[in-house]
Amino acid sequence: MTSYGSPSTASSGSRTNGLAIASLICGIVGVFFLSVILGPIAIVLGVVALRQAGGKGGGGLAKAGIALGVVDLILFAVFMAVAASNGGFAWYVGG
Repeated sequence: MTSYGSPSTASSGSRTNGLAIASLICGIVGVFFLSVILGPIAIVLGVVALRQAGGKGGGGLAKAGIALGVVDLILFAVFMAVAASNGGFAWYVGG
């Protein structure tokens, strides 16, 4: 039985690197919205998190964030190529 004031087992576990988590979130959100902005952010945050992974953990999350950032940029390039081959973009506002 734990006594009052002793650390609990939940707080004694290793903490994941916050940059790795941010990289993963930017990569996931970038697949759906603002891929040209969030893709490079996910890549940069993932690389920085990988450099810090030795002390904190989260190397897998950082690698996943980098991979999703690359996917974001590839999807953006594919969508731009498809739009260019179909005559470009047209914005209609109003009736």
